[in-house]
Amino acid sequence: MSSSVTAIVESEKPKKKKERKMAICKLKSLLSLWKCNSSLVSSPFRTFSSSQLPPHHLQNVGFIGLGNMGSRMANNLIKAGFRLTVHDVNSDVLEMFSQMGVSTKKTPYEVSEASDVVITMLPSSAHVIDVYTGPNGLLHGGKLLRPWLLIDSSTIDPQTSRNLSATISNYILKEKKGDWEVPFKLDAPVSGSIIAAEAGTLTFMVGGSEEAFVAAEPLFFSMGKSAIYCGGAGTGSAAKICNNLALAVSMLGISEALALGQSLGVSASTLTNIFNCSSARCWSSDAYNPVPGLMEGVPSSRDYNGGFASKLMAKDLKLAVESAKMAESKYPLTSQAQKIYTELCKDGHEAKDFSCAFRHYYSGMDEPHDQ
Repeated sequence: MSSSVTAIVESEKPKKKKERKMAICKLKSLLSLWKCNSSLVSSPFRTFSSSQLPPHHLQNVGFIGLGNMGSRMANNLIKAGFRLTVHDVNSDVLEMFSQMGVSTKKTPYEVSEASDVVITMLPSSAHVIDVYTGPNGLLHGGKLLRPWLLIDSSTIDPQTSRNLSATISNYILKEKKGDWEVPFKLDAPVSGSIIAAEAGTLTFMVGGSEEAFVAAEPLFFSMGKSAIYCGGAGTGSAAKICNNLALAVSMLGISEALALGQSLGVSASTLTNIFNCSSARCWSSDAYNPVPGLMEGVPSSRDYNGGFASKLMAKDLKLAVESAKMAESKYPLTSQAQKIYTELCKDGHEAKDFSCAFRHYYSGMDEPHDQ
């Protein structure tokens, strides 16, 4: 069974198409009711009362990868009332969750055996492949799976996402879960910083079965502010790569312009005011300005600490370059951006937020806001 809902629908007979559309409409109606009920709760998180449990197909959630992003996403699921089972290679993190009363497991397979849904948030494609197919991985138990849904929120290459979805399409469920008879996989990387993960305001970009996407929305909206369906398997991963490519080029363009302006005698504060009320306005200028001293609450205001690390941007740009080559697409800006962030990492700034290019590549100057 293909994990791409588009391919499925195109190959089905009209009657089957109608049945699938009706199923999706039913799920959307149930989700609307869930959102309405959840909105009655005064907590900033979408929580469940004792008489209002999470949907039956989402009650037991496994979470693998409890790093800076994953730990905060898992915390928000706990606050929203989901019953979690977690795993991470870091034993200290597992101990912290254990002390919170959360069930911890030694292997991904043990998480799989305890869960209806498993979410992974891992550093790279290699880590994802290992967690899924390695010794004691999620797929360790032959061709039978307990979870009906596997969601990977890691930023990885689209081909790996598609390959894993194709592999899982050959599995069957150990037991039927409500209306679900076969397992599905969604690639659902996120946009948003550690702060957004903490606040539960992430954006999910989701590829895979639309039916599974609709059914999983309570999970997404317990961790984020929006979830956007992108299409078949791998399209969520592709969307994330494109988003970060645009972000990297935007940040470098703003940084280059602001540093040039300083060299020409125009303050970054003045240029930022111009950008933000004219055609150059963008997120990198009006919400995440790279000039230290101009904006509070962003990494540039704290020596570029606590944001999206340059090494992660370099990794994502490498994925973009590889994807562009595979698609036979031109990528001059992607290539140049990758070189700049790779150079920043080699110069010792890999842990600094990617906006540090302003200071450490363009030699831009700090600037008090009232200058």
